[in-house]
Amino acid sequence: MRRVLHGEDPVRRLRLRLTVSVDAHRPLERPVIRVADLTGPDAIEVGSAVRAYLLQTELEKHQQERTVPDPAAPLPERYRREVETPAAAYVGHRVLLAQLEERVVGVVVLSEREGIAEIKRLWAVPAARGRGVGSALLDGAVHAAAESGATEVRLSVWDWRQGALRLYESRGFARVPSWDDRERLVCMVRPV
Repeated sequence: MRRVLHGEDPVRRLRLRLTVSVDAHRPLERPVIRVADLTGPDAIEVGSAVRAYLLQTELEKHQQERTVPDPAAPLPERYRREVETPAAAYVGHRVLLAQLEERVVGVVVLSEREGIAEIKRLWAVPAARGRGVGSALLDGAVHAAAESGATEVRLSVWDWRQGALRLYESRGFARVPSWDDRERLVCMVRPV
């Protein structure tokens, strides 16, 4: 039996424990996954999310190479079109957005060719991580690939992104020989 210290309110303590317990077990809102409309305001959201993804990737590359990034440096030219004009950059692709509480918190781009779908630019806003955004986007992309008739889904991920690798493996993706010559890029495939 716990002793009550002088001045401590046992009723308040119990009320606090119950409140914390109820909040801890309240289900979190699940992300809503929807197709982006790149002809409207979604284009801005997609450009912003892809920009954040690319900047984070460039920062991580510098960290892995132990070099100091130039914070004033623009994105490499090969990425600018995706950020500035996603509607043009993603012609023929399917772009999905994740929303929580009416806010866009993630993006994934799916390209398809000859029965093979490829997942690109899977990104969840850091503040929304841990709420199932990445999982929901990945599942949405695999579902979209299946609906389009793809027989296989593939993706690539940097080897230092261990959390992403665990997520992909938990969804049935297996490591395969690389189709990309960039060092440290892990290529993965799963049947639909």
